[in-house]
Amino acid sequence: MYFLKVKEINLLANERSKRMNLFIMKIQTQNLVKSVFLFVFLGVQIAWTQEKTKVLLDADTANEVDDSFALARILMEPGIEVVALNATQWQTAHWSTPSTMEDSYRLNAYLLGMMNISIPTFKGGTARMFDWGDRAQHSAAAYEIIKQVEALKEGGKLTVIALGALTNVASAVFIQPAIAEHLELYWLGSTYDFEEGILLKNDFNCAMDQYAINHLLFSEVEMHIMPVNVASKMQFTYDETRAKLKDHFLGAYLLKVWDDHIDGGRSSRTIWDLTIIDAVLNPSWAEEVPITTSKDNGNRTIYYYKDFDAAKMREDFYRKIISYQRP
Repeated sequence: MYFLKVKEINLLANERSKRMNLFIMKIQTQNLVKSVFLFVFLGVQIAWTQEKTKVLLDADTANEVDDSFALARILMEPGIEVVALNATQWQTAHWSTPSTMEDSYRLNAYLLGMMNISIPTFKGGTARMFDWGDRAQHSAAAYEIIKQVEALKEGGKLTVIALGALTNVASAVFIQPAIAEHLELYWLGSTYDFEEGILLKNDFNCAMDQYAINHLLFSEVEMHIMPVNVASKMQFTYDETRAKLKDHFLGAYLLKVWDDHIDGGRSSRTIWDLTIIDAVLNPSWAEEVPITTSKDNGNRTIYYYKDFDAAKMREDFYRKIISYQRP
């Protein structure tokens, strides 16, 4: 009898042990599921809350072919949040239209529609800055720059990429000087002789608003400049561009921009603005150096691009355009 009781006790103990093990396994499984869920949830939250680089674009899109090429490239970049697309003027050009800023604004809107992207677009000044008094061109574009800076977190900077005359950017700084230290400007324009240390302002973008570039050189705006004498090696041939892009809806549109331009029959052209766009998107593809400007150009440190990998930028452009799908 004693043996039977001991046996029963052992069986009971084993049963309890099995139940306890099952209970522990159940708890461990539940905790594992919770951990996996939490990991996935946090991963999604991080992906949702990870901030993109905010960029404001300013372009004279109706002036040349390169603006549309450059804008198309940055507008599809997943790591960039374009907060606004401003139109700037090129009214003093010999081949200007009656309303150059309006034409640029219209093409900006058309490109956004073509790509099915919803981004606020703003009209800039209709001409260069004024000669005296209140020199600013008061426009929606200038005030949007001010608004975006004032909305920044403390210590933040707004990245502005300007592809044409600096009328809108300089007007914003003229209207509200305090925003200057909160602007990070990337611009295509001027020429720079790296051996002699000579900065010249006789290129197209400077000529469209001489006062604007001078005002910014004497401001606290952080300036990163792609000089035109460096950007000039970004060459595209029409035959290659057509062969690579003609079967894609966005590529076909960019080819039409080339064909419809006043000198659309050219067999090759410089896609100037793509250089500064790619210098921002792919910093390792460009060489940038600090320079100190002369006293008549602000006597301060600005940053000039000295070289870039044109082949990488060109191939990346073709690849990104033909792979683009409307969202």
